[in-house]
Amino acid sequence: MTSLAVLEPVSCYLCGSRDDEPLLDAEDDLTGKPGRFRFVRCRRCGLAYQNPRVPISEIGAYYDEAYIAHRRVRRWGFLTPLFERAMARLDADKDRLVSRHVALNERSAVLDVGCAVGTFLQHLRSRYGVSAAGVDFKDLADVPTLDGIEFHCSLLYEAPLDDSRFDLVTMWHFLEHDYDPVRSLHTARRVLKPGGTLVVEVPRLDSRTFTWFRNRWPGLQAPQHTVLLDRDRLLRFVREAGFETVEYLPYGAFPAYFYLFTGVAFTLLAGRGLNLRRAILPYFLGQVLAAPLLLFERRLNLAMQTVICRKGGGT
Repeated sequence: MTSLAVLEPVSCYLCGSRDDEPLLDAEDDLTGKPGRFRFVRCRRCGLAYQNPRVPISEIGAYYDEAYIAHRRVRRWGFLTPLFERAMARLDADKDRLVSRHVALNERSAVLDVGCAVGTFLQHLRSRYGVSAAGVDFKDLADVPTLDGIEFHCSLLYEAPLDDSRFDLVTMWHFLEHDYDPVRSLHTARRVLKPGGTLVVEVPRLDSRTFTWFRNRWPGLQAPQHTVLLDRDRLLRFVREAGFETVEYLPYGAFPAYFYLFTGVAFTLLAGRGLNLRRAILPYFLGQVLAAPLLLFERRLNLAMQTVICRKGGGT
């Protein structure tokens, strides 16, 4: 496991400045792995990011089999149908966000960055017949849900992807993990066709759940999250990468309830890690109790944000 001695300093991802001020310290609340990780705010542009950070050569230790997006085993006893239904709903909700501006069909080519086990791409293949490709830095090529998908175990900007190939590029909770978000966004623009669409969903730093939970906010997800994005900084990232913002949404496909539940759990557990098998029953019971609040999720700026962008003509 990475020790504090090997953490590396980093400049601001947005403006390159090294002039920052402390924001907060966080722990790996999800798995309980040891270490405290500092987030700072750039004095020049206001971006919040982890500094120092775990080197990219060592961050893989924090994406082991316990990491929720990469879990190969999805057996949860009598709650398995509820879990599978929740995962299918998440992919359908992503589809609905995309469909606000993109009409997919069998001629469409889609790239999902940070695709994990590929269920969203399989959803699009099944419903629209799209040509699907995925990129993830963790090698998941043997996972059955990636069958029929062109999978690249790589960083986005190192993947062998042709220029102007895709009609749609999606980044569902990828950009906050990125070690070079500017380069990744420029790469996304390069591989999109003229007029192609980019969809980015990330946790929202200027949200109610961050205000409530602060250093136990699930959106910190230390040390995997390298950058924390509020509305203004997210829009600046995509604008400076050459995209036109088509629509900004103060919510996402990912359920805000997850941030409510885990924020409370992380506060109570105080860094000891969350046992997912023990938490799944309370999670679904709490979802029922929180249903009245969640009816107003899209108005309350609870946790997520999504930006839908378009590439103009040219390369």
